[in-house]
Amino acid sequence: MKKPDIVKRIARRSGVSTGEAADRMDGAVREILANLRRRKAAPFPGLGKFTRDSEGGVAFERQREQS
Repeated sequence: MKKPDIVKRIARRSGVSTGEAADRMDGAVREILANLRRRKAAPFPGLGKFTRDSEGGVAFERQREQS
């Protein structure tokens, strides 16, 4: 899925314009990147979290499903 597809879906589900949805998505990405630069985990609610690995790369840890 590409950014325009995600933005359209966000706009449709939240009842905002595509411009507002794009701004919200960009803000979320900026926040994730800022956390990673500070070596903090960046949560992605309902899915997991982004973290820095030992070599400085980015890793994604999936949220475990609760049974």
